[in-house]
Amino acid sequence: MSAGGKPEDKKANRRGAARLAAVQALYQMEIAGAGINDIFAEFESHWLGGEIEGDTYLPAEAAFFRDIVSGVVRDQTRIDPMLDEALSKGWPLQRIDAILRAVLRAGAYELEHRKDVPARVVIKEYVDVAGAFVDREETGLVNAVLDQLGRHFRAEEFVRAGGQP
Repeated sequence: MSAGGKPEDKKANRRGAARLAAVQALYQMEIAGAGINDIFAEFESHWLGGEIEGDTYLPAEAAFFRDIVSGVVRDQTRIDPMLDEALSKGWPLQRIDAILRAVLRAGAYELEHRKDVPARVVIKEYVDVAGAFVDREETGLVNAVLDQLGRHFRAEEFVRAGGQP
């Protein structure tokens, strides 16, 4: 907290806020059929760092938000089959709640494309984002699926001292 009693505006906090906003935007795009340009305009003018219905949202890193949302939209036809493969047999992605699909898609995108953020940080951040919307059991699913994808995309980050993944 800063001296004024407000959360510090650190890069990590801004990126966390961007992840939360990206998941909400992806969810809204799927449920309402909103287009990406409309979503960018709405979120950047109302949600990122604003106050809605009495809740003040942390300032978000807008470029990071845009990268995640546009990357998921661009790569979704490649991301979804990877998520299907990572999910338990009999539970394809389309059977998962829309909010969890948004979390998993955003996490998968970031694990593959945002090498500037450690894989374990990405996984923890999206488990935390999922926790804002779903119960503990479902956050475990997010953790398991993203951990599996993290080991696929960034095996070198998961290698232990003995050379074992």
